Amino acid sequence: MKAKAADYILYDQETGTYRADPEQLVRDDVEKHYWRHVGRMILKDWRLYLMLVPMLLVFLFWRYFPMYELLGCFKVSDTVKPVSEQYFSGFSHFKRLLVGGDTLSTDFWRAMRNTFLLSFYGLCFGFPMPIILALFFNEVKSDIARSVYQVLTYLPKFMSTVVMTSLVTMLVKQGALTTNMGIISQAMANLGLISYETANAGLLNNPAFFRSIYQISGIWEGAGYDSIVFFAAIIAISPTSYEAAQIDGANKWAQMRYVVLPSILSTIVIMLITRIGSLLNVGYEKVLLLYNTNTYVTADVVSTFSYRQGMSTGGAGIGIASAAEMMNNIVGMLLVIGANTIARKASNTSLY
Repeated sequence: MKAKAADYILYDQETGTYRADPEQLVRDDVEKHYWRHVGRMILKDWRLYLMLVPMLLVFLFWRYFPMYELLGCFKVSDTVKPVSEQYFSGFSHFKRLLVGGDTLSTDFWRAMRNTFLLSFYGLCFGFPMPIILALFFNEVKSDIARSVYQVLTYLPKFMSTVVMTSLVTMLVKQGALTTNMGIISQAMANLGLISYETANAGLLNNPAFFRSIYQISGIWEGAGYDSIVFFAAIIAISPTSYEAAQIDGANKWAQMRYVVLPSILSTIVIMLITRIGSLLNVGYEKVLLLYNTNTYVTADVVSTFSYRQGMSTGGAGIGIASAAEMMNNIVGMLLVIGANTIARKASNTSLY
């Protein structure tokens, strides 16, 4: 559309003169002094903006500056020369990972498969648990009892990964000095769920049990802490909604189904999108502390694969490790975009 003079000036029939539109004058003034208004707002709330400085520095040094090293994905790896002095090798690292046909390519696809399976199982079994816990917390009438239950479920999140994995190792592998069976391994063997030979060998040395141990320990560690968001959304529901449901004859289960869950649906969708965004970002610290050479077939993920390539093979593996991590992040970005698009069309709720 072409702008016309009549869009900016008005004709006064009484005086026979033209005058500017008052609304346009306000818009012009706001546009002319835009940065002055912004400066005044910053000076007015300077304390809040000052609190943002540490977080901005964290993102700058630990998120944006390291992006420069991503150029190593497209350059010949050399630990002596900096990235800026290395010459480009194109997509050679990606070709070797994807269609190399050698052991390296096989290990990468195995790590990619394990990463997806661990994350997918965590999404299926780990994501609903915080919602269930929040629903249970909402039904506890005693504030003291609820506080105790919440603290007990929050505590594992504040333990370091080393302590948590050490506890898991002792429970499923290390027991008395004369045996490798832990309490859980011995109980499963006594119940006939596993053989005593498997228990003695250690569940963490058996590839078939690694994924189950990883998921159960992950739920134990993070379900309580992750329930905070959902519990906050639940307590924000108006009491009149419960009263209306009770008048209609709804019991507790019906209130959860028809009042609570629809009320927190937007929160669930947002949290699901963010969870899908980190679907392939499996915490390599936990895997690194729990896995061993016997469980590579089910435990090795992209992060640990990149760690071994970058550390054990020196400069020759830095480019391969960077390419593997970039592939992992690209797939994660596509999952975020896809999940956000589906959520926006299905429920009109999305991140952007």
